[in-house]
Parts: sequence; C-alpha cells; structure tokens
Amino acid sequence: MEYNEKKMYKWNPKDTFEFDGDQFGRILHSFREILSTPEAQVILRANEANKIMEEKMKEYVEKGVIKEQQEELPKGAKMSIVKK
Repeated sequence: MEYNEKKMYKWNPKDTFEFDGDQFGRILHSFREILSTPEAQVILRANEANKIMEEKMKEYVEKGVIKEQQEELPKGAKMSIVKK
C-alpha cells in the first residue's frame, strides 16, 4: 500500500505509534505554541462553556423542563426563550 495524504485512513484504538525525542518535542512545542495564542484561549473557553451548557441541557431534559422539538425549525428561523 502506498500512503496518500489526500486519503482517509483508520487504525485500531489499541495500535501503538512511536516517536523519537525530536519528533515528540516538535509536536509538543507546536501544540503549546498554538494553544497559548489568544485565539486558542477563546476557543478553549468556548469549549468549556459548551460543556457546561450540554450538562445543563442533559439535566433539564431529564427533569422534563426542556422538551424535544418535534418538528424542525423553518430554514432561517431562530429559537426563542419562552418565559413563564
């Protein structure tokens, strides 16, 4: 088989891959450099906020406060908050 970077590949979760120290360092420092940018920090905070929202959605769906929308919203329609 010949590797083609434009194709999708898969592997088993238990497969292992090895990196030498230089490769490991370059990958680690690349991640650190990217994650330290202000833009990345905004995305990371948004991800944390999304986790909180998903937990609350789950909690209130299970309590019966939030109910499943039975029909799709029309294209371009926005959801609204219903006040009691």
